[in-house]
Amino acid sequence: MKLSLRFQVLFLLMLLVPAAGLFAATDSHKGSLNLGDSVQVAGKQLAAGDYTVKWNGSGPATQLNIIQNGKVVATVPARVVTLDQKSSNDIAEVKTAGNGDRTLTSIQFEGKTYALEIGGEVGGGDAASGSSVK
Repeated sequence: MKLSLRFQVLFLLMLLVPAAGLFAATDSHKGSLNLGDSVQVAGKQLAAGDYTVKWNGSGPATQLNIIQNGKVVATVPARVVTLDQKSSNDIAEVKTAGNGDRTLTSIQFEGKTYALEIGGEVGGGDAASGSSVK
């Protein structure tokens, strides 16, 4: 009987270990983004307002979903980059073109040592006034 019980326990453990790995593989990250002004993302115009951002994994390459009212409004390639120190604020960086078009280029999260570079562009544009991430 003991052999049978040991076999049952071992069998259950073998079933649970791959399931635990599956949950780790779907490491999902989420944050909030508040845009004070409209911006371009992946060729789409996002109006000023509150959004949720979600991405899977720790990078470096990932797909960023921008969600408003439960609906994905834009999906864009992004890179997770390591910062030298924790960001002291939530920051949405926006690049302004000569014609006035504003494009979201980077998101930093307060207290985190990583940031998201949007669409393969390196941040370094003007920081968006009135824009923040939570």
